[in-house]
Amino acid sequence: MKVLLVHPSPLLFSEIYLRLEPLGLECVAGALDAAGHTIRLIDLQTSTEDEYRQELRTFLPDAVGFSVNYLANVPQVIDLAIETKERLPHALVFAGGHSASFIADEMLAHANGGLDCIVRGEGEAAAVRLLETYAARGDLRSVPGVVTPAGPGPAPSLIASPEQHLPLRSALRRRRKYFIGELDPCASIELTRGCPWDCNFCSAWTFYGRSYRKFSPEAAGEDLARIREPNVFIVDDVAFIRPEHGMAIADEVERRGIRKRYYLETRADVLLRNREVFERWTRLGLRYMFLGIEAMDEEGLKRFRKRVALTENERALEVARELGLVVAVNIIADPSWDRRRFEVVRQWALEVPEIVHMTVATPYPGTEIWHTEARELTTRDYRLFDVQHAVLPTRLPLAEFYAELVKTQQVLARKHMGLRAAYDVLGITTRLLLRGQTNFFRMLWKFSSVYSVERLLADHAQPVRYQIGLPETRVAPGERVPPSVLWVHQPNADTARELAGERRRSASAASA
Repeated sequence: MKVLLVHPSPLLFSEIYLRLEPLGLECVAGALDAAGHTIRLIDLQTSTEDEYRQELRTFLPDAVGFSVNYLANVPQVIDLAIETKERLPHALVFAGGHSASFIADEMLAHANGGLDCIVRGEGEAAAVRLLETYAARGDLRSVPGVVTPAGPGPAPSLIASPEQHLPLRSALRRRRKYFIGELDPCASIELTRGCPWDCNFCSAWTFYGRSYRKFSPEAAGEDLARIREPNVFIVDDVAFIRPEHGMAIADEVERRGIRKRYYLETRADVLLRNREVFERWTRLGLRYMFLGIEAMDEEGLKRFRKRVALTENERALEVARELGLVVAVNIIADPSWDRRRFEVVRQWALEVPEIVHMTVATPYPGTEIWHTEARELTTRDYRLFDVQHAVLPTRLPLAEFYAELVKTQQVLARKHMGLRAAYDVLGITTRLLLRGQTNFFRMLWKFSSVYSVERLLADHAQPVRYQIGLPETRVAPGERVPPSVLWVHQPNADTARELAGERRRSASAASA
């Protein structure tokens, strides 16, 4: 079959800081390619909707699959799916991805026949079986993880091995458009899949059922060797949880003579516990690290259930500095903040050398806070669920909250972007421009045109065609949400042991 896979347009922050290749969709493309299908992939982060329509006219796909990893993309995907079904009524039109897995029924209801089904959970194996079943005119509900307007089929199942189908990177056009900061251009890779922690604002662990699976060092080395870009973003939710795994991949990288620059994300306690792994990777090219600090006080860390102490965060930042890494941290702005709280964050961010980024506390389907705080939503417009807009009641009037938020972001931007930053990184900028890479240069000048009070407020004033549904199960703040309403992939005894082991190791690291 001819299959067109589609990634939707960028989110607000993607217009400035980064643009990442659609790795999950490439993995699905790899599985479908191995099954003998003819694959085309279009990314609306780098292509236009008109180019997508041109693909429909010239390629005439038998199936069109949309990736929905972010709630803010839901309206665009629904509209394109409806349009696609009108243009190609005999084609299979489906969607999948992280966010789609948690709201399958309501996406089908919104599409009103525009979507034949939603694929919940990991998509590689499910997509292959879905197309086989469609070609044989079978019942799509027989495929594990598939939900149709007539109802769901069997529960989704994890693929036997996450390395079974490596990403089909050749299907992606305009690869030079992907970057993260000055790592321009930048490819993406995953070395592990899943997360054993259970932060209440995160849905990574509920999607994978707390499972944590590792790619073999050989598969990781093979995928890295196929990447042509000089820079690589390791997209693992938490990098190098297992030190022996990180070391084994490092052995493979050295054996193959792979030379890249790397950016990764990890936790403070993991960095402290496995310092020798990160130290070795700095010798292999690790330059940037993202630490999800999230809060500046013990109360905030406890509220988010980070299971990490404030002193651990502080020690981790010191270790990263000692390793010579450029560190980015995230602070979650709570809607309850007043002007004084924003001022404290601004002052702290100016005092530390790290790159400080801010997001707004946002309940998402699949997270525990979705079931404890969704009743307080001030908007149900999917497009505003991008961690840049406030969707919960703010203590300050909304315009004043955004004024403080933008003021804080402007302070942070002046610290790392703009004229001074351009002067500081003149050599980097010149080198990239000489190579024809303009992503980083454009980033330095786009902040004010993207982040403004007027734009944020205008987004709230847009007509709303599709509204997110409220959770059926609601729990009082502070109470635990029943696991049965959270999982996409069901956990098993192995994942329970994994979580217990991580807690013991974290506790040991904290007391060391």
